[in-house]
Amino acid sequence: MTPNHWRHYVKRAARRFGFDVIQFHPDRSDAAAVAAVMRHFGIGLVLDVGANTGQYGATLREAGYNGGIVSFEPLSSAHARLTANAAGDARWTVHPRVAIGDHDGEITLNVAGNSFSSSVLPMSEKHAAAAPESRYIGKEIVPLQSLDFAAHGYLGEEPAIHLKIDTQGFEAAVLRGAGQTLGRCKTVQLELSLTPLYEGQELWQYFLSDFESRGFTLWTVLPEFVESSTGRTLQLDAIFARA
Repeated sequence: MTPNHWRHYVKRAARRFGFDVIQFHPDRSDAAAVAAVMRHFGIGLVLDVGANTGQYGATLREAGYNGGIVSFEPLSSAHARLTANAAGDARWTVHPRVAIGDHDGEITLNVAGNSFSSSVLPMSEKHAAAAPESRYIGKEIVPLQSLDFAAHGYLGEEPAIHLKIDTQGFEAAVLRGAGQTLGRCKTVQLELSLTPLYEGQELWQYFLSDFESRGFTLWTVLPEFVESSTGRTLQLDAIFARA
């Protein structure tokens, strides 16, 4: 049996059980695409804002990235799991529990049933209908810091920094508090909504314009949240690179 026949057989078998199998290659795998960006720009430090339990950091490690990671997460239960998941990795630092925004203080975090959809912004009914498990189930008061303040001590002399922001509609506020940090970044990965999923959030057009004004160009786009009933993409991840 040829390699192509084997791939076809494995894909057919996986789909019978509701799974898909893709080749680990930049044009077929999101993780491989991000890893290729890391290699191309020689990234030595990743700032993971909105890390949840560390899924992004773990994926980077599995893809072969061995540079530094600094994770920021406000939700208490997720922060505890994040700390446990990063333990034993000498190059993975977890910042004390904090939300990242445009000033220092405190803020109320809405806790989602699926944890990773938690946000300081109210959730739209469109989001809740598309993913019922994401509906809010509680609230937490959490510390709030700007990224410029929180990340300052981690940057050192690293010349190639990648900033990833996944804050469920709060990305514009994070960027307003990250002007100095952005000046040090070669690449930025940002979750963009194509339709309002949180009340008061900025949509994709705002960020395309904002990053262009900051001297970045759109490098790659990765689908993130697709409505299963319609196939419509509601959110995507965009990677911007300094032009």
